Amino acid sequence: MRVSSLPLLVLLLWAPLSRAEQELAVYPGTVHTRIGNDLLIDGQYHRMAYFTTKDSLEKVAKYFQGYWRKQGYPVVVEGDLKSEAVVSAFYTREGLQRAVVLRAERDRTVGFTVLKDLWLYEKPPDAGKGRFIQIEGSIFSADVGSRDEAGSTQHRTQVVERGLDVVRQELVSKMTATGYKPVRESGGKLDGQRNLVLEFTRGAEQVLTTLVELAPSQVAVSQSWVGTDRPDGMPNADAVRQAREAHAREVQQRREKKP
Repeated sequence: MRVSSLPLLVLLLWAPLSRAEQELAVYPGTVHTRIGNDLLIDGQYHRMAYFTTKDSLEKVAKYFQGYWRKQGYPVVVEGDLKSEAVVSAFYTREGLQRAVVLRAERDRTVGFTVLKDLWLYEKPPDAGKGRFIQIEGSIFSADVGSRDEAGSTQHRTQVVERGLDVVRQELVSKMTATGYKPVRESGGKLDGQRNLVLEFTRGAEQVLTTLVELAPSQVAVSQSWVGTDRPDGMPNADAVRQAREAHAREVQQRREKKP
């Protein structure tokens, strides 16, 4: 872990409070659903949850703005307060940022509450030692990770300025070179866009990659990695096994139907 230039004593006093005991902000009368546990996004720790309400976006934004200001915290409001808004409060003493991200969806307001630790930072894995393949020609990349008692998960989203088939070939070559075994591949078209789903395993690790052709020379890549410390391997081993068996049966049935 690496922190800012705060004395070690201050870190020891405040870090446990900021990460272990602080709760997410709640909008009255709604059910908040947690997204993962503690998420690691761009090296910083976050907690997130989402909720929906029939109250207007402006009403929800003003509630959080007033609630945090009454507690004496600096508050920033961004957005048009009609279709979208972000309300942020800075807990400078605890080294926290609380925020709610709001969007208007038909007759409802969808909100994401976020708790971000501003003091703690974890360096990303060294180049070449990460869970995913960094594809050439990437113009956008974002990583998210989480961990619970069953193991850990990581997700990477990229947009690549290359053709779908070229990206697929690069992924397969580099994944197999690092010890992963391809176990399943499927594809088709959705709303006129080509897509591929590739599954790889390596020991107690599983990587699921989805490729979507945004344009003839632009591809969206979503990679999900799951790993576990459990001696019995993958936490979803049974589901993975059943899916593979079903896929194998479908392939065999298609072969038998051919003249």
